Amino acid sequence: MPVDYSKWDALELSDDSDIEVHPNVDKRSFIKAKQNQIHMQRDQRRHEITTLKYERIINDGLLERIDALITALKKHENDSRNPDELVFQALIESAGDPAKDQPPKPPEGVHTQEKEQPKYSKMMGSLVDQVKKDVDEEKSPKRFQAYVDGIQGHLSKVQNLQQELLVKLAELEKEEGSKITSESIHFGFSSSSVAKAKPQSESKPSSTSKKETVEVLNPAALKREPLNRSDTGISSGAEADIEDGSLQEADESDIKISSIAKEFTKIKIGDYRACFQFISENPQVVAEKETDGLLVEAFNAQLDGKEVYARTCVHHGLLLQYCRSLGRDGIGLFFKRITTKDHQAGKVFSDDVTSTYGRIKTRAAELSKENGKDPAGVEQIQLHAVDPDTKIHIVVPQANSEDFTEKAAREIFDRFPPGLQRALESANLDEVNKVLGKMSVEEAEEVVEQLGQGGMLSLEQGVIDATTEEGQEQLKKLEEQNREQMGNEEMPMELVDSGEPGEDETPAGLQAVKT
Repeated sequence: MPVDYSKWDALELSDDSDIEVHPNVDKRSFIKAKQNQIHMQRDQRRHEITTLKYERIINDGLLERIDALITALKKHENDSRNPDELVFQALIESAGDPAKDQPPKPPEGVHTQEKEQPKYSKMMGSLVDQVKKDVDEEKSPKRFQAYVDGIQGHLSKVQNLQQELLVKLAELEKEEGSKITSESIHFGFSSSSVAKAKPQSESKPSSTSKKETVEVLNPAALKREPLNRSDTGISSGAEADIEDGSLQEADESDIKISSIAKEFTKIKIGDYRACFQFISENPQVVAEKETDGLLVEAFNAQLDGKEVYARTCVHHGLLLQYCRSLGRDGIGLFFKRITTKDHQAGKVFSDDVTSTYGRIKTRAAELSKENGKDPAGVEQIQLHAVDPDTKIHIVVPQANSEDFTEKAAREIFDRFPPGLQRALESANLDEVNKVLGKMSVEEAEEVVEQLGQGGMLSLEQGVIDATTEEGQEQLKKLEEQNREQMGNEEMPMELVDSGEPGEDETPAGLQAVKT
């Protein structure tokens, strides 16, 4: 079988001993120069390959954004607004993800003449400025179509450049692969094996297992369904059983304004120089969470009636949103355009702020109207004595009493929620009123009626010490009130003592007040 030695033709040697040189040329120096030439050409070829691959990646990202810009422009094709305003709006819409705005870093030794690779947003801004300059010089009556044609022309140029890069790259890679160098040497076959110890057999689990059970006195109670109210699904009286601090309320929202955004809101609307300086010194404020925090703060401020502060939060939040969309290199250009007199960018931004604040203001007004912020509008049942000199005493029926009346009262007491039971056992009227305040009006009225039925509320007249000056003044006031009451033809209903309370009555001298 003949042996093919053609692959050795690709060997590139710099120190061939059979080489012949001019007698006046030193052979060793010639070989050294030849070697340096081969290495320089090889390094230059590899550098060109790396550069072309990097430029191909940059062009792919630029083509993607130009396509997005053309698509955004076609959406506004039938819009009657100013073409310059439409182009600026389409540029913002096609900005894409700000996290992908920074092109990848060039490899070592590639484009070393540039200190920093410009961002895609800056490239797109320069492209639009160039097209605008061409459109202004052309003075076409169809200005919007001229914009579209100009951007499509740049798209074609980048595509043609990309094709040329591919052809050049293929030629260089083919030339690089035709030469055999020391870097082409690699192991054809390499294998190794390590004998692993056999894992020890795990002990088999026991076939029998013990199941832990809890013995209860009434097993049927575990299968019983809890009694729930039909309207809310919460057990009756559960609202009254919730004590202060027993439950932790969840936050209304995780989105809150940060301290740096709070500092940013101190800058007045229209002071764009201070805004630009603040953003330049604190670039982290351009993050999306800061915009969300400012808009939430605007909504809360509008609910509190702080309209000027709410509008400032909306203005600054949208300002950060526009800066984030245009990228770091586009921030300066954006501030330059909105501060230029009669520029379309300023009008677009101002209209966006007005419409966003209008929506927040409308929604806040609707929410305030639905919920209301006046706590006096919530009805509650509270117990108060009609006569200020009368004290209300709470009597809890005994649990093991043999008296029939007290047994019936104890049954009523046991039906109360645990929170109300604890309040009654404390014999403190304020604690009872706290529990009643957590109930609905209908439930609280029913509880007051049951308290009267069980005789758990009793009234005791205070004793006046007439030996002191304060007691003498109280005695005089009481005598004057008695004389006035005797002179009236009819006594007030709330002072009539009907004796023992009936089934549907509040105890005499006790008033259930709706607050």
